[in-house]
Amino acid sequence: MNRSSIREQAFKLLYSIEIQKDKNIQEQTELYFESNHINDEEAKKYITDAINGIKENKDSIDEKIEKNLKSNWKMERVSRIDLTILRLAIYEIEYNKIPYKVAINEAVELAKKYGEDTSKNFVNGILASVVKEENYEE
Repeated sequence: MNRSSIREQAFKLLYSIEIQKDKNIQEQTELYFESNHINDEEAKKYITDAINGIKENKDSIDEKIEKNLKSNWKMERVSRIDLTILRLAIYEIEYNKIPYKVAINEAVELAKKYGEDTSKNFVNGILASVVKEENYEE
């Protein structure tokens, strides 16, 4: 399983957790691995780290997203899909030290695949603003 498909699996699980509001994330993660036949240990570790890392740092990540929304936008207005993609990308850039160009490109690809027509531009714009504001290194 390559990194892009692992990232896509992490996105799908994050989105599922977001929608279901299930508090037992560990159980939901194990069920997801089982039902999607994810046996690759590297994939399991990456996905689990992303899920737990985003949960632990959600307030900080969401603050970065909210700060970079246009003045007439609120977090509640952002689609769950776009929000999940943004959280994953910001987590990867800030906590996994993935080069921001890679993380943004992957996020835009997820937005094209799963989001609305405007999602790719929205995700790209928010992430570009976050990168600029936070002065992330390549």
